[in-house]
Amino acid sequence: MRVFLLLFLLFPVLELFVLVRVAMSIGFLPTFLLVVATSMLGIFVIRVAGFATALRAREALSRGELPAQQMMEGLMIAVGGGLLLLPGFISDILGVICLLPVTRRVLVNKLRRRAEEQAIRQRAFSEDMPNSNGPSRPGAIHPPTREPDVIEGEFEHRDKS
Repeated sequence: MRVFLLLFLLFPVLELFVLVRVAMSIGFLPTFLLVVATSMLGIFVIRVAGFATALRAREALSRGELPAQQMMEGLMIAVGGGLLLLPGFISDILGVICLLPVTRRVLVNKLRRRAEEQAIRQRAFSEDMPNSNGPSRPGAIHPPTREPDVIEGEFEHRDKS
């Protein structure tokens, strides 16, 4: 959590530092035009590539496939376009990395693998938890379903007449 806070505070300072250094090297007007151009490119990418990804996902659904790859790539395109929208050159470089097809596929595959490993860990952990249906014997196999908690009792309805 502290790493994210540090990154959240440090990132704008680094962006501003790089922006000032570039402006000192090439001048204010070219730097300003570069920032505006990358923001316009970000808007264009989000609109066009996002729509194309939605169409590919729809085609995959019509074939009866789960469009997980298309959805993840669409998310990466949206993140890349959003990073291009931010003023600054570090975010622009990260945005272009998210938009390039080769690096986008590598990042999507890495995220997918990580999510699968996390799901396997969670499933393994839930299977290791003791079953609350009764006493557990070592080596006993418990069914994966859990019976609902039922409290049996009697009641009597009394009218105030």
